[in-house]
Amino acid sequence: MLKRLEIAGFKSFAKKTVLDFSTAATAIVGPNGSGKSNVAEAFRFALGEQSMKSMRGKRAEDLIWGGSAMVPRANRAAVAIVFDNARRIFKLDFDEVVIERAVFRDGQSEYSLNGSRVRLRDIEELLAGANIGETGHHIISQGEADRILLASPRERREMLEDALGLAAYEFKKQEAARKLEKTEENIQQVNSLRRELAPHLRFLEKQVEKLERADALRAELVSSAQLYFALEDAYLEREKERAEKALARAREKLAEAEAEIARIADPQSADSETVRLTEALRNAERAVSERAKERAELSHQIGRLEGTLAEVKRRAQAAGREPYAKVPREELSALHEEVERQVAHAGEGAEGLKAALAAIRTMVATFFARHGTPSEDALSDDEGAALRLEAEREALAARVKQVAEELEAAESARARAREAMLAFEETGREVRRRILDLAQHKAHEESEVARQESRGRELALMQEELAREKGEVLAVAGSAALSYEPLTELPEEERRAQEDRHRALERMKIRLEEAGGTGEDIRTEFKETAERERFLANELDDLAKSAAGLAELIADLDAELAKSFTDGLAKVNASFAEYFALMFGGGGARLTMEEADEEREEDEDAEPAATAMGKPGIEISVNLPKKRVQSLMQLSGGERALTSIALIFAMSQVNPPPFLILDETDAALDEANSRRYGDMIENLARKSQLIVITHNRETMSRAGILYGVTMGSDGVSKLLSVKFEEAVQVAK
Repeated sequence: MLKRLEIAGFKSFAKKTVLDFSTAATAIVGPNGSGKSNVAEAFRFALGEQSMKSMRGKRAEDLIWGGSAMVPRANRAAVAIVFDNARRIFKLDFDEVVIERAVFRDGQSEYSLNGSRVRLRDIEELLAGANIGETGHHIISQGEADRILLASPRERREMLEDALGLAAYEFKKQEAARKLEKTEENIQQVNSLRRELAPHLRFLEKQVEKLERADALRAELVSSAQLYFALEDAYLEREKERAEKALARAREKLAEAEAEIARIADPQSADSETVRLTEALRNAERAVSERAKERAELSHQIGRLEGTLAEVKRRAQAAGREPYAKVPREELSALHEEVERQVAHAGEGAEGLKAALAAIRTMVATFFARHGTPSEDALSDDEGAALRLEAEREALAARVKQVAEELEAAESARARAREAMLAFEETGREVRRRILDLAQHKAHEESEVARQESRGRELALMQEELAREKGEVLAVAGSAALSYEPLTELPEEERRAQEDRHRALERMKIRLEEAGGTGEDIRTEFKETAERERFLANELDDLAKSAAGLAELIADLDAELAKSFTDGLAKVNASFAEYFALMFGGGGARLTMEEADEEREEDEDAEPAATAMGKPGIEISVNLPKKRVQSLMQLSGGERALTSIALIFAMSQVNPPPFLILDETDAALDEANSRRYGDMIENLARKSQLIVITHNRETMSRAGILYGVTMGSDGVSKLLSVKFEEAVQVAK
């Protein structure tokens, strides 16, 4: 399987050096200090060794060519191991597998597999599948021949498990354990998430329950709103129709009343007649007032004249004379009666008065013409004055009589005007009563019109209010609340029932508004949170199943490891006894399991036999021929070397690794044992490739290729190679 090793800048190999491994056994020889062991350490380095001590260094920089006087130092060291993978020992679909590691002076390492960067973990898992474990049981460095003997029981068990090829199981177990640990962490995280999610989910659940109650309330609101709106639409439609009809009837009756009033009372004719009668009454009253005033003045004048006349008569009587001739009373009475008769027949109006006055003047003139007027020359002064005063008094008396007649006529005219006014007013009262009745009827109809108009406005406001309520219900309950069939008939019920529905509708609407609408955001969040909770629950179930599966896998791996280890231990013991007897010419050796509570007697500071995982360590018991030993520490150096070689070969026989590197493991052997060692190498080379670093000629003779390592003055290791088959042909 091992094809070649390529070294560049690693320790003393400053220049690129290639070692081909085309035979079963390859020997590397050379003087001390030439760099032979660096080849074994190059294998360790490339296969992922992390211990600087195992590669004889303290820092990663110690692995890089440090330079010499002739060759400058390198910045990196790289080692590549090339394997033939035709049999697919490595689980890769390549005929050739190249594992390379490079280290830089800053201590960083890079791993690559067939040219692709990989992790150390990938390299370890790949090598474990080919029985190349971490313990390095297949690489025995210089001075480590008895390392397995000096190792602790736990380390010895690990080396044995690597040799038995159980590392792959251990990797699987460790991987399963890591997955189980990660799964348990995930379970804790999921449980933590669920605990964090639970209060919010409960809160959302309560909110959704409220929303569900709100949905039930919304459904009830929709049903109630449909009934209420259908009834209210029908009610308003009916009331509007009634109000319109009542308004039309009221307007018609109002028009009839107004027409009747207009027909009965013409304002213009009534006003003109009233003006005429009022004017006539006013004129008659004015005439009466004027006549009464004139009579009063005439009476005053007569009184003054009579006083003057009495004085004149007194002086005349004192002188013994009559002041004037007397007129008989009968004639004066006849004159008075005639004047009264003329006044009575004068009639109404100014023309009648004028005719009466003219007749009175004629009578007076005739009276004086009959009685005559005395001559002023024949009268004394007193007589003349008395006569004049008497004449004036007669004239004034006549005038008083005339004025009295005129006053009487004026009062008669006034009475007639008043009677006409009263008659007109009586007729007007009848008309006014009729008009008043009609006005009351008109006012009633006007009130009815106003009432019906007010009812119409009220219905319009109710219609607007209903539209507003529909909008509010639409906002909180959706369009379903307005999806109802119109009613053709209203149920026989009081209006109070509809008002009760309205109040119930308002209460439901307020409760639904307080519920916060449809709450789609809360529903969506609850759905997402519930789905998240279900996902976490399912994830938890899956993780629990995965954990159970991993625990079962670990248990199965433990069982498989225990079985394989027990079987492998039996096989190793069989080979170990055989090789031990061969190396020592008899005797026996075996590997035994330590008890968990037993401590090593030979070393008080040794680790307990049982590991933290509860696996017991491995002890080695030997039985030398002709010699009794109680402990491995009692063996000599050669005996320890032979025992180690026997155990190494025994482990390699049970589960052969692809290659085995032995670095001067035969240094302590004598000539007889060297031949036995050579025989075992030939036998082991049939199963694993061997790279043997040796000074022993017997061991060299068993190799197919011999590499000689030399070092010049520049301090750089160089290779010289010889194939024995070709050398034999040349020698012949």
